Amino acid sequence: MTKIDEIEQRIRRLSRSELTAFRDWFLSYDAEAWDRQIERDAAAGRLDELADEARAAHEAGRTKPL
Repeated sequence: MTKIDEIEQRIRRLSRSELTAFRDWFLSYDAEAWDRQIERDAAAGRLDELADEARAAHEAGRTKPL
């Protein structure tokens, strides 16, 4: 049995309140992990091309106000 299989089985056995607490924790954990990845990508210059394209589109009038 893989770790993922074990985790899935354990999650299926959680009570409703435990599942809610787990879901809240995991959403926060996942959002923080995503933020750290974006920060690493930005620092490494991996987003520069996308930013340049967005700026060019804005300067060309191809954007809309939010």
